Amino acid sequence: MTEGPADAAALWAERESPSLADFEALAALAFSTLPESFKALCGDVVIRVADFPDEDVLEDLGLESEFDLLGLFQGIGLAQSGAAPETGRLPNRIWLYRRPILDYWAENSDPLGALVAHVLIHEIGHHVGLSDDDMDRIEQAIG
Repeated sequence: MTEGPADAAALWAERESPSLADFEALAALAFSTLPESFKALCGDVVIRVADFPDEDVLEDLGLESEFDLLGLFQGIGLAQSGAAPETGRLPNRIWLYRRPILDYWAENSDPLGALVAHVLIHEIGHHVGLSDDDMDRIEQAIG
């Protein structure tokens, strides 16, 4: 049985945009599906969700629009972890930006959960120093 336009409209008629809490749940689900060896490299990284990057981030990265950034790793990556003193250092953080991710999702055919997983893996990859090919292999491994 195929779904017609009326069925699709009915499916979406009552749905609301995913909230910050929904995105946190998607990120937690995506993280839970990662290979254990990859998760072990994350250490105490904190995953946060916000609607948009703040003005300082946009300025530091030279971005013109708050929609230009889907996620961000902030902190000291594994390759640099011995270079700075540990005292007073903020925890490493990965930011997922809900509104830019939703905007990207609306213009592409990727499922939302897969897109959140992609951004999360990419940002963790920055933390651990992986290549794009390494990150692609991890995405393929989780399906």
